[in-house]
Amino acid sequence: TYKILIVTSSHPLLTFVRRRKPTLCKMSMDSRARKVFAAAVEAVQPDTVVRHSVERKEDSAIIDGHKFPLKHNLHIVGFGKAVLGMAAETERILGDHLVKGVISHNKNSHFHHSHLLLKDNNCIKVIEGAKHNLPDANAQMAAEKIKHLASELTEKDLLLVLISGGGSALLPAPIPPISLQEKLDVTRRLAAAGATIQQLNTVRLALSLLKGGGLAQYAHPAQVVALILSDVIGDPLDLIASGPTVQNEVGPEDVLLVLEQYKLLNSLPSSVKDVLGRPGTWCKVSEDETDKAEHVLNVVIGSNSVALKHAGLCARELGFRPVILSPGVCGDVRLVSRLYGLLARFACSREEPSPDISAELLRLGPEVGVQTWDLCRTMQVLGEGRTEGWGATCLLAGGEPTVKLTGKGRGGRNQELALQVGLELRGLEPPPIGPVFLSGGTDGQDGPTEAAGAITDARLYEEAQAQGLDVDHFLINNDSYTFFSQLSAGQHLVVPGLTCTNVMDVHVLSTQSELQ
Repeated sequence: TYKILIVTSSHPLLTFVRRRKPTLCKMSMDSRARKVFAAAVEAVQPDTVVRHSVERKEDSAIIDGHKFPLKHNLHIVGFGKAVLGMAAETERILGDHLVKGVISHNKNSHFHHSHLLLKDNNCIKVIEGAKHNLPDANAQMAAEKIKHLASELTEKDLLLVLISGGGSALLPAPIPPISLQEKLDVTRRLAAAGATIQQLNTVRLALSLLKGGGLAQYAHPAQVVALILSDVIGDPLDLIASGPTVQNEVGPEDVLLVLEQYKLLNSLPSSVKDVLGRPGTWCKVSEDETDKAEHVLNVVIGSNSVALKHAGLCARELGFRPVILSPGVCGDVRLVSRLYGLLARFACSREEPSPDISAELLRLGPEVGVQTWDLCRTMQVLGEGRTEGWGATCLLAGGEPTVKLTGKGRGGRNQELALQVGLELRGLEPPPIGPVFLSGGTDGQDGPTEAAGAITDARLYEEAQAQGLDVDHFLINNDSYTFFSQLSAGQHLVVPGLTCTNVMDVHVLSTQSELQ
């Protein structure tokens, strides 16, 4: 049984998309979708999010409504793919009070934007590590320097912690005598056994000095402020970079339960057994935890929601009526592609869509992280776009779908999703009347490829057949990058280059009725 929630035309949730009727834009649907994606990425650039979150007022920093005195007492540490740009902007705003800093930066994230680079002769040490997003000796060295800096602070100091996607791999500090390789082996075995991200985090925190609030503890009694660029659905503070500034509430029984569930207790390295056998060394909850928590402020300054909001503003300027579905799309790409295919048919139907489409949408939504309320609201807007002559509509969503690997081809979840959606759109009108779909990773890299994603429409299957490309073969082999590289000389690929940021993926589904 499905309950349909009716949203009236005056409901405040619809004001964003109903402020004014969009004006006609003569750009192609393909070009507009790419421009909308670019606007989403630009909104979460590391310098942009810091600039919007850190205000300087004389000798004070205003962050999230809190005022922090600056008396040459500022220290900076950071870890993640975007932290170099975050640190550069922080230095620009507060640099005259900066004493020292250590940044653990991803070795693959080279870029040439001068505004995202630190000034010459700065006092921040940058260490590159975690090549291919895996902890390594350089990352461990950076973590040790960060721990040392934090442990030397006093109650007069302010520690600014910059965190972005990839931060967990760039802050590896296993509890002695555990080696980095031993810790990696344990987490890999858990992942191979099917452990969830929450379960992996439970064990990872128990084996780490700095994760799970450990960094904040080392910095006590200094004031700690964490500026976080989220790459996790729902922005859970304890999961982003494994929560180095978030109080860890994992107990010994939680860790042992996970290890027992996956039958790893008896095969653990002796060093791991030693650490787990003396929980006082890894359980970070202590009697004065309340006092320490008062010295920590965690602020999410950039996320998928921020990217989607700005994408919507751009879409409106380009003549679309924007509607944001959800920033939390997840689950199998095949189910996600089916959802987008149904939404496209719902929006493009010349008459009232079949009740079967609405019923299937409402069934699919919760399976891919989309709440029933959000689907009802979205269908309301898409229906009005069809019946009230609004013409072009742009549906926006984000998140991180998953791909079931059945082959050894090259690709990523965004390119595979675009390919699957292209098949779902088969039979609908081609552009400029029919829908266009784009899926792209905001970090500019989809899997081990140079593309961020791909863009597709209802012509994909026939286009592939005409060029002798077997779509099913490429899908079975998870070879979406090769497919799109060969299809029409790669014109469907989205290749912005490394973007210096990461807030998961952005999906753009644009439609245009014959009325426009």
